[in-house]
Amino acid sequence: MKIDIVTIFPEICAGPLGESMMKRAREAGLVDIAFHDLREYTTDKHRQVDDEPYGGGPGMVMKPEPFFAAVKALRTPKSKVIFLTPQGKRYEQADAVRLSGEAHLVLLCGHYEGVDHRVVEALVDEEISIGDYILTNGTIAAAVVVDSIVRLIPGVLGDERSPEEESFSGDGKLLEAPQFTRPAEFEGREVPEVLKSGNHAKIAEWRAEKAKERTAENRPDLLED
Repeated sequence: MKIDIVTIFPEICAGPLGESMMKRAREAGLVDIAFHDLREYTTDKHRQVDDEPYGGGPGMVMKPEPFFAAVKALRTPKSKVIFLTPQGKRYEQADAVRLSGEAHLVLLCGHYEGVDHRVVEALVDEEISIGDYILTNGTIAAAVVVDSIVRLIPGVLGDERSPEEESFSGDGKLLEAPQFTRPAEFEGREVPEVLKSGNHAKIAEWRAEKAKERTAENRPDLLED
């Protein structure tokens, strides 16, 4: 998979996507991630990427010309262009699974009060929001989306079963059951006996029940859905 990220803050993405599992995936050649400074696609001497909004209002709006130039340079017939924006569809694990099968993703990151809507109309295949809140810029959201996608690429995780047993995975979309490790007792709290029993059927039953309890406690909306 190839991923191109277009932003005025490439260093924000470069940090988290250059460490740990993401670093190993890139070094192994499982994913090619490139960061592109939007200002490199400007043509004026001030490298301006924003301007005042038509109709008035607070803040600045990102200009269309640099985005059009960037997409023209990066897009191929196999590309999917995604715009990170609070106005997008709410991003979920199912989207990460779907996008992990794409050959090439181009992620456009907004900033300021938004982007000239002609960018969305002419260039964007999909608008994504990682949650119902506002970030300083879309670059942070892009790092989140890329991390969630890359870890699903075959060979990236050490245990290929991991994505199937995590929160939001599968048809039920339940939260993951509690996990424990050594020591068996810590500050008066003990690991549940069933997890030490070796009875895999009982362990699976316990985890299923605890997953429902955790979901009811922290995300009852998932049960309603």
